[in-house]
Amino acid sequence: MPYVQNFSQYTPGSKRGNAKAANLDANLDDDKLTLVKPTSLVFPRIGLALAAGLLMFVGGGFLQAADSPSSETIKVVTSGGFTAAYLELVPQYENLKHVKLSTEFGPSMGTTHNAIPVRLDRGESIDVVIMAVPGLEALIKAGKIRTDSRVDLVQSKIALAVKAGAPHPDISTFDAFKKTVLAAKSIAFSDSASGVYLSTELFPKMGVWEQIKGKSKKIEADPVGGVVATGEFEIGFQQVSELRPVKGIDIVGELPPGAQRVTTFSAAIPTTAKNPEAAKALIQWLASPAAYDAIKKSGVEPAKAK
Repeated sequence: MPYVQNFSQYTPGSKRGNAKAANLDANLDDDKLTLVKPTSLVFPRIGLALAAGLLMFVGGGFLQAADSPSSETIKVVTSGGFTAAYLELVPQYENLKHVKLSTEFGPSMGTTHNAIPVRLDRGESIDVVIMAVPGLEALIKAGKIRTDSRVDLVQSKIALAVKAGAPHPDISTFDAFKKTVLAAKSIAFSDSASGVYLSTELFPKMGVWEQIKGKSKKIEADPVGGVVATGEFEIGFQQVSELRPVKGIDIVGELPPGAQRVTTFSAAIPTTAKNPEAAKALIQWLASPAAYDAIKKSGVEPAKAK
């Protein structure tokens, strides 16, 4: 799971941090108007008209700045499955609504310091969480999420990646996929939704878990693609949208039928939210057709697209 200090520094493989986008505030303190008495008695009215026009221009600018709504800050914590699309959508929404999105990142599951469930357990104030549905449903049952605030945003599939330039294993069928997993020298998967599914459901169901668990590792808080790119692990599994931004890897493809698990990522409002109305407006926009292009570009599909 990538963590960044700001959007311009977004680099897959970095760990934790906050991402804040800043709006440019109007400032008229340096605006000065100097009126010069016309030197010619022939054009006094032109000088006065120019002065009046300048006064109207400066005055109009001041009134516009004074009348504009004050900037509101919405705190968002998103998991990796929606990160790529979200980072592209942030400046669009800020410019459209004249608000600031204070963004942090954390996995949908797990026990790391920045995991969304851990944040809410310690009472952290968050306006919007964006996370995998299995993790969100657990938070809803625990009373950590406002009733009826959940909105589905995207659907994501799991993919397999190898180091850039490495041979691509065959995962075209379920049987071929099973042979690839057994033959791999080392396997990496995430500590969130996709990794939990692989290690607790799919691999045991395939009857291979006992044979591969010794060469498998759950990667906590970092993108799986990062350890595959360095060659530390031969193959890695994660959501397509989380693998795409990582340099130094090849995405072999999505898991075949019988092995694939489509995960829905949803947005919701925690009970600790300080700006629930602003949070609701943001969520509605993220789920609207206005966000579809960025969503599809990131490798996931809009949950409500026809």
